[in-house]
Amino acid sequence: GHRIWTAGAVSLRALAWSRDQKEKIYVQDKLREQGAELWRWINDGAHIYVCGDARRMAADVEKALLEVIAEFGGMDLESADEYLSELRVERRYQRDVY
Repeated sequence: GHRIWTAGAVSLRALAWSRDQKEKIYVQDKLREQGAELWRWINDGAHIYVCGDARRMAADVEKALLEVIAEFGGMDLESADEYLSELRVERRYQRDVY
């Protein structure tokens, strides 16, 4: 069976409507928080699917992913970027952004 790793679905629309909230939760923060586990899943062949706003959210999520890969994979950001490109080629990193 396929295991799905979720960092928690975050609705940007909900965030926009709840500005008075004391603490906003962003998906990229969740990724960093769960970095060690996320890296283990990627190593085990997990597929990453990013869906959402291309300008803000997707770019921030990609940056967080690169940081997690660099930190837990023991590589610099350039190598992490190459690693992410490999995942793209293998169709293991896909983005559905608009």
